[in-house]
Amino acid sequence: MRIKPEQLTGVLQKGLMPVYFITGDEPLQLGELADEIRKAARKNGYDNREIVSVETGFEWNQLAFMADSLSIFADKKIIDLRLPSGTPGVEGSKALIDYCNRISEDTILLITAGKIDSKALKSRWVEALDKQGLVIQVWPLEGQDLIRWIQNRMQRRGLVVQLDGIQLLAARIEGNLLAAAQEIEKLYVLYGAGSLSVQQINDVVADSSRYDVFKLMDTVLSANVSRIIKVLSGLRSEGTAAPIVLWALTRDARLLIKLKLAMAQGQNQDTLFKNNNIWDKRKLLISQALKRLSDRDLNHILVASAIADRQIKGQQAGDVWESLLEICLKFASSHSMVNIS
Repeated sequence: MRIKPEQLTGVLQKGLMPVYFITGDEPLQLGELADEIRKAARKNGYDNREIVSVETGFEWNQLAFMADSLSIFADKKIIDLRLPSGTPGVEGSKALIDYCNRISEDTILLITAGKIDSKALKSRWVEALDKQGLVIQVWPLEGQDLIRWIQNRMQRRGLVVQLDGIQLLAARIEGNLLAAAQEIEKLYVLYGAGSLSVQQINDVVADSSRYDVFKLMDTVLSANVSRIIKVLSGLRSEGTAAPIVLWALTRDARLLIKLKLAMAQGQNQDTLFKNNNIWDKRKLLISQALKRLSDRDLNHILVASAIADRQIKGQQAGDVWESLLEICLKFASSHSMVNIS
C-alpha cells in the first residue's frame, strides 16, 4: 500500500505491517518517519533491532540469515535496512522479493532508501514490498506544503502563529526542514507554548538559507529568475567573492558545451552524465539546460564571463555583480537586466 507521509500516524494506529519502505531525498522526514515506525513497533513488543547498511561488498544473503535467526533477547525484532543508493541492484532485488514471499509475523523489515525514479517504483521488488506492507515517498517541501508542515510542527509544540509569521519562518529557512525544526524548538524554549508575534519570530529566527555557489547553480540551471536574483543577492550581501561565483558559472557553461558536443557526435547521454559525475537531482537540471540553451547561448555566456573577469581584475569598467546577474539570466534564457545593488 502506498501512502503519503502525513498518513503514517493514522495507518500505524490500525496495526503494524510486516514491511515498510521509505524513500526520498529529504533526510529529516525520512528519519522521523522511520522513528515513528520503530516507536510503534517497540510498543508492540518488537524490542530487538538489527541495523544493516547496504554498502559496497554487502552480501544480500545476510537478509535471509537475519530473518531466519532467533534472538536471545526477544522473540520479535526489526530489521533496519539502510539503502543509501535507493536501489538494491539485481542481487538485492531478488533477495527482497524472496523475503516478501516468506514473511515472518515476528519480524518487521524497515527499509529507508535514497530517492528512486518512477521506473524503479514499478519494478518487481518495489511491487513486492508494496504488496506486503507500506511504501512511502518523501519529497522536499515547497510552497503551501512547506507552510502546512511548519504550521503542524508549531501546533505540536503548542505554538500559535499567524500566517504571516509562518511565511516569515518559511522564507528564512529556505526549505531546510532541519533548520526549521531547530528554530521552532528555539522559539518553544524561549517563549513556551502560546501565541507568537511576527516580531518575536523575526527577532529570534536566524536566516538559515544556505546561500552558496552550488545552490546558485541549481537555481540558474532550473531557470528560476526570481530565485536567481534572491540567491545572487544573498551571496553578494554575505561577502562571497565575485571570482568564486564566476568560476561556478563558467564551469557549468563549459560542461554544457562539452556535453552538447559529445551528444552531437552520437555519445549516450547517461554514459556522459556518469563519466562527468552528474548524479541525482543535477541530472534533471543539466538535461533541462541542454534542451533550453543553444550553442550560441552558451558562447554568449562565455563572452559575458570574459567581460566579468576583466571587471574583477579592474581591466574594464562596470559593476561585476550586474555582469554576473546578466550571465545568470542568460543561463535562464532571460536577457533583461535587473539592478541588485
